[in-house]
Amino acid sequence: MTEFIPLLASVVFISFSGVMMPGPMFAVTLAKSYKTPFAGTWISLGHAVVEVPVILLIYFGFARFFENAAVQVVLSLAGGAMIIFMAVGMFRARQEVVAHGRDVPYNAFVAGMVMSALNPFFLLWWATVGSMLIMKVTPFGVSALVLFIIVHWLCDLVWLSLISGLVYKTHSWWGGRWQLWVFILNSLFLAGFGGWFIVSGFKSIF
Repeated sequence: MTEFIPLLASVVFISFSGVMMPGPMFAVTLAKSYKTPFAGTWISLGHAVVEVPVILLIYFGFARFFENAAVQVVLSLAGGAMIIFMAVGMFRARQEVVAHGRDVPYNAFVAGMVMSALNPFFLLWWATVGSMLIMKVTPFGVSALVLFIIVHWLCDLVWLSLISGLVYKTHSWWGGRWQLWVFILNSLFLAGFGGWFIVSGFKSIF
């Protein structure tokens, strides 16, 4: 058990280093947090719905499936298109959200699932770095795997909930123009990631 504690500490460090990097899920969390301080919680729950089965699949030896070139291409193209679609929805809703307090046109829980399931780099991370961590956890038994899943997900939950709470409590101080720019930049950020996914998919083909 003394050997497992440093391993668990490394899981926390590596998990936070991944979740704190700006990405599509971070951008969606910022946008959804205008309406509720619990947006980060719901997004992390949607993320877990996809992530836990992926962890279990890797645990049972399916890591190579996520490294498959065809799988990566399909996810890159489909994921990129979906993320661009969500970016357009966010951009169109910016005036209504800022002026009238309405929400962006998609559910936080669903957004968490989409940003995970259709993100090829999320799956590639689990097929490489994630599978290495799972391999190190495996000798300690099933209970250690369960603890690993809980600790990793708590890192997502804590960070996204913190961001969500801060945005919800402070966004009214920013002024209308700043708030609009936050939505415009988030939309461009999401669209940029979507375009990057699509380009990487086409590069894999050609």
